[in-house]
Amino acid sequence: MNVERNDEMAARAARHAALGEPARLQIIDLLTLGDLSPTEIRLAVGSPSNLVTHHLNVLESVGMVTRSQSEGDKRRSYVRLADHALDGLVPGAVGNASRVVFVCSANSARSQLAAALWQEHSSIPVASGGTHPTEQIAPGAIAAAARHDLALPSAAPHALADVLTGNDFVVTVCDNAHEELGATGDLHWSISDPVRIGTDAAFDNAFAELEHRIADLAPRLAAS
Repeated sequence: MNVERNDEMAARAARHAALGEPARLQIIDLLTLGDLSPTEIRLAVGSPSNLVTHHLNVLESVGMVTRSQSEGDKRRSYVRLADHALDGLVPGAVGNASRVVFVCSANSARSQLAAALWQEHSSIPVASGGTHPTEQIAPGAIAAAARHDLALPSAAPHALADVLTGNDFVVTVCDNAHEELGATGDLHWSISDPVRIGTDAAFDNAFAELEHRIADLAPRLAAS
């Protein structure tokens, strides 16, 4: 028992030590709300590329961040907060929103599931849209929602341009949409496309990740 406790304390101490550098603390604050590419991190913290690489290596070495390749531009990667990275620590940023809009390319799966899940966790109004909407919601998304007793809207997918207003809090849940919109979005969640894979497991994994992230964001986003 003492060995396990010592190991846990050592891991917590390592995370605290890693966050003793202001830039690394800022990076973690940013990642508590969404995923970022190294370039986006460099612009946000105002540090040169080699120093950002060093900071990310330190954070990865203590288990606080993970990296994955973009499903859009294969030359890019995204950094995300690792599971349990903040155990024993206090997360940072809190925001305000009059409406939340979830965005993916087709508005056929991830953004539809996200909007429906948001309604279960927050009273802040929600909508969804696609940068290149398809004609119908993906059958796999409908089936996944049914498996989890979640009601999806019956309306066809919407074009983001027809949905978005200047006051919306925008969360992209698709790498391609995020890279197309650039700085337009407030947050980005790099979630694998279940339609591309097509299996029930892929849709369930996307559902579970969206539910986890929304459950974390909802109480930290105040209505405005």
